Amino acid sequence: MRRSCFTVLFASPMVVAGLAVAQSQPSTDQASQQTSASAPAAAAPTPKSPLTQWGTDFSFLADGYVDGNFDHPDSGFNQLRNFDFRADNVHLSMAKITIDHAPAPVGFHLDVGFGQAFDVIHSYDRAPDSFKYFEQAYIDFKPKSWKGVEVDVGEFVTSAGAEVIETNNNWNYSRSLLFTLAVPYYHFGVRTSFPIGKNFTGGFQVVQGWNNIYDNNSGKTYGLNGAYAWKKVTWTNVWYGGPEHAHTNTGWRNLYDTTVLVNANDKLSYYFNFDYGREKNIGAGSQQWTGLAGALRYQAGKKFAVAARAEVFGDVDGWATGTPQTLKELTFTGEYKLTGWLLSRLEFRDDWSDKSYFQKNNTSAMSQPTVLFGMVAYIAPKK
Repeated sequence: MRRSCFTVLFASPMVVAGLAVAQSQPSTDQASQQTSASAPAAAAPTPKSPLTQWGTDFSFLADGYVDGNFDHPDSGFNQLRNFDFRADNVHLSMAKITIDHAPAPVGFHLDVGFGQAFDVIHSYDRAPDSFKYFEQAYIDFKPKSWKGVEVDVGEFVTSAGAEVIETNNNWNYSRSLLFTLAVPYYHFGVRTSFPIGKNFTGGFQVVQGWNNIYDNNSGKTYGLNGAYAWKKVTWTNVWYGGPEHAHTNTGWRNLYDTTVLVNANDKLSYYFNFDYGREKNIGAGSQQWTGLAGALRYQAGKKFAVAARAEVFGDVDGWATGTPQTLKELTFTGEYKLTGWLLSRLEFRDDWSDKSYFQKNNTSAMSQPTVLFGMVAYIAPKK
């Protein structure tokens, strides 16, 4: 579901130098001295990154955290969390290697690793256990004659949602309720992307379903996505629809996800994310869920940033949590870059419900306050 990604482009200036022509013809030695004195030294070529070999980029990520839950649940788990669900404990979220070869015209992308994040991603999959070590594994095609059209075949992360699986590409350490409950993590199938004009990129997908490599029925799930990108604003819309009930094609699940991202200036960014989902029951009736989230991030300096997120999620029929309820969440995150490759985050979060849903010791409570410290190491070629 996940997700959608943010890209920053850098441009490098060119320096042009000229030599003056003398009125009289100098000697060979004089000409040599004048040339060496007036011409700038040739710029040294940029050394090739050892993380780029044979036109292929290699990246490494390790992500871990220590969490404190003020409710101290006897189960030892934070509720309504996906990748930071261990309460009062130190844990490894994920460690992985990414291998990416840009399509020219054929390429591939591979994310392989281990950790509790991989267990969560594949928790509903019917595939063999060996598949759980793969977050993404697809081949991509992009010939020049296709004029920007790209086709990916294999396992890839979802296009829905304002956040992604990798912590360092999000503003907060913990993921939102919408990312956890409202949208899928990944799909297996075929996806396309194609530019239309200067500001719009569209896409179409045919996949096995939500979070599975082997489908649980004979039907397929279809996806449509489109992104409008202007100078400071990007508006993304995603729809997925298809049968998701096991052993039958009766009853479709539909999801609409939209995100508006605003990069106000080089320090301040914010977004709004809305989700609406509806699943038709095999019999009469249907189940629905809705969610709205807003977040902002302020870059206070080269190394320090702060972020905040607020959201409300309506599990109208208990489809996501098993209990019909309205959930709310507020998160504050401080970020400090220790080095260019090592990131630390300190986070306070409070979840609450209109029902006594959360576990407090061996009883129940209507809220779940937590504090978390996370570290993320990320090594990749410089672009």
